[in-house]
Amino acid sequence: MLRTVKPKNARSKRALQAREPKEIEDPRTAIFVKGTHTGEKVNGVMKELMALKRPHAISFSKKNTVRPFEDASSLEFWAQKNDASLFVVGQSTKKRPDGLTFVRMFDYRVLDMCEVGVDMFKSMAEFKTPKATPGHKPLLHFASDLFDSHPRFVQLKSMLMDFFNGEVIDSICLAGIEHVISISLGPTPPSLNAATTTLQASTSTAAAPEALPKVHIRAYTIRLLASGTRIPRVELTPMGPFIDLSLRRHQEADAELLKQAMKRPKLRKTEVEKGLGKKRKNVEVDEMGDLRGRIHVGKQDLSKLQTRKMKGLKPGRDAVIMDGEDDSGEGESGAEDEGGQRRKRRRAA
Repeated sequence: MLRTVKPKNARSKRALQAREPKEIEDPRTAIFVKGTHTGEKVNGVMKELMALKRPHAISFSKKNTVRPFEDASSLEFWAQKNDASLFVVGQSTKKRPDGLTFVRMFDYRVLDMCEVGVDMFKSMAEFKTPKATPGHKPLLHFASDLFDSHPRFVQLKSMLMDFFNGEVIDSICLAGIEHVISISLGPTPPSLNAATTTLQASTSTAAAPEALPKVHIRAYTIRLLASGTRIPRVELTPMGPFIDLSLRRHQEADAELLKQAMKRPKLRKTEVEKGLGKKRKNVEVDEMGDLRGRIHVGKQDLSKLQTRKMKGLKPGRDAVIMDGEDDSGEGESGAEDEGGQRRKRRRAA
């Protein structure tokens, strides 16, 4: 594990704050790691999965001696160094050929793992059809009741949802949905019908994991065509890849670590939907989704308000002339009064 270092400047502080836990998480970054030996099939599957995961994908070009079920220290080191929470480890051995291991992390520690074997692979290059734009959120379709009842398939469903799910959004434009990923199961054996309980399923998988049905992953592009109504007609075109997987080893999440991973702060649902997180005073979100704030200002003295001098507010020319005539008449009468008073004083003298 890397040692914790206090930030020395504002840039490193912002980088550490970006890694802190959030109520609405950022898109998960997946790291693709090649083991000591990988076959052509495993390399092709990892390349196609990385194409569906972009831009939140990191590929290690060199081969690494890594065994997730025996020692996970390397994965924890890479997770903290690259701020990643998902790993896809490819390894092919004589005992377990064409194997893929999905590893999920929490707080840079291994939460759970699921190993699968690649039975069939058909790449995107074999389908001469349009491809989806990288970075678009796919539709996920799980076509089996075992994804909600059987513990092994519940874990796999959670893994795939975290892997393909991108940024958390409130709404999406219909034209922005470009592809769908369908995950279905093969023929279900009689021992794993809909009436099988969770306890019976867990005991049966511990005894014979190879008896579980295969997992079929298919990717299609979506075409919205005119239908003459408001709702468009939807057509699916095979895009690839087509992958068939079989379940192998797995490691369940530790109860205490899973409890910490599922812990959420005590926030009201309305605050989470508005994206405010911690409640802030005088801040609200209107119906259009815009963030608005209220500012309180003290009472203003309008008598001291500086207004703009406009030409239309000045007195007219006629009013100025009339005022001048009145002033000149008053001045002449005053001069006559003064002259009469002087004459009276001379006669009296």
